[in-house]
Amino acid sequence: CNLTGWWENDLGSKMQVFKVGNDGTFSGEYHTAVSSTKKPIQPSPLIGSQHLDEDGQCTFGFTVNWKKFSDSTAVFVGQCFNGGDGKEVLHTSWLLREKVGAEPDDWKATR
Repeated sequence: CNLTGWWENDLGSKMQVFKVGNDGTFSGEYHTAVSSTKKPIQPSPLIGSQHLDEDGQCTFGFTVNWKKFSDSTAVFVGQCFNGGDGKEVLHTSWLLREKVGAEPDDWKATR
């Protein structure tokens, strides 16, 4: 699986991976289509690592820092699959950590 290039999810968010290094590390930008902040959405930097497999169905993970418009950070983990139509498909899960003002509010900071 070659993560380099543009990817789009079901909600219209897009990710661009610039280049995957020989060691599996990569960087890029995430263009989210959804946000709970009132500030205008902006592309956000991402950095990650891909486990390079011979069968092409690699696992990967990356972090997105939403610093340009939000006080939150997200992490994604996933796997690349070769879809039935011959296209590569990414399946991911994510966690989002929002900033809260005090420790007693910690319970509501992670989605």
